[in-house]
Amino acid sequence: MNTTLIIMAAGIGSRFGGGIKQLEKMGPGGEIIMDYSIYDAKRAGFNKVVFIIRKDIEKDFREVVGDRISKVIDVEYVYQQLENIPDSVLAPEGRIKPWGTGHAVLMCKDVVKEPFAVINADDFYGEQSFRIIHDELAAPTHSGGRYNFCMAGFKLGNTLSENGTVTRGICVEDGGILRSVYETSGIEYSDGTLKYDRGDCPAEATVDSRVSMNMWGLTPQFFDELEPRFTEFVKGLDKDDIKSEFLLPKVVDDLINEGIAEVKVLETDGRWFGVTYKEDKPGVVSSIKRLISEGVYPENLWG
Repeated sequence: MNTTLIIMAAGIGSRFGGGIKQLEKMGPGGEIIMDYSIYDAKRAGFNKVVFIIRKDIEKDFREVVGDRISKVIDVEYVYQQLENIPDSVLAPEGRIKPWGTGHAVLMCKDVVKEPFAVINADDFYGEQSFRIIHDELAAPTHSGGRYNFCMAGFKLGNTLSENGTVTRGICVEDGGILRSVYETSGIEYSDGTLKYDRGDCPAEATVDSRVSMNMWGLTPQFFDELEPRFTEFVKGLDKDDIKSEFLLPKVVDDLINEGIAEVKVLETDGRWFGVTYKEDKPGVVSSIKRLISEGVYPENLWG
């Protein structure tokens, strides 16, 4: 069965000192985090990668990532640009902020016709996460909605940064089925205490709470819901709203609440790491060295 990995790599990376954090070298052979995600996805059974990028980083991206990766797996590109909106809507004047992760995935609708996983470019998810997502896409084990999707549910304690607060999607689930996702900011663990901005999340979070790291398993029918919802999102913006984003977890949450989709939470004990802050890089490099020493990855990833 054909399955595709979509990698969202159009982020500006402003908290990484203005550089393109997705292209930072982390492995001993100059590998970036995406290399490890693609390696894990390929051995889990995915056979195509679609990169969502910006036009202005295309040259660097192809040189650092795409030209090399295309030698080991099929590769396609789509572009997330501000002007990529329906002809029937107008963007608020002065908008420069990207439209968000939901809009990014929508850009793939013409090139992805098979079940797919979606991930962030600068997050390390681990082989187990790719395997459980792939296996569920290939042979769904639930059928409770018009659409049946899945997500990797990480333990919150395995997704924290030592260098600042993070935002995570706190999951409320029932019998392994996702009921809601609450974007929760200001999360940190210090002095033996988990701290966060609770907002409207009805559940008390603990280090063992399952969270979304934007690793979703979806089917092509998802695009049928994304397109009209994005159009309505833009139409509903106030004329001076230049910051609101069309977010992937919000779309999934709406589909659940409307009874259109059922989302299975696939539990993983994998430890996330990524580059939210520039100071995170040494820890990522060290973690990759440890995984290589444990035999999880070869030192020369692509031979």
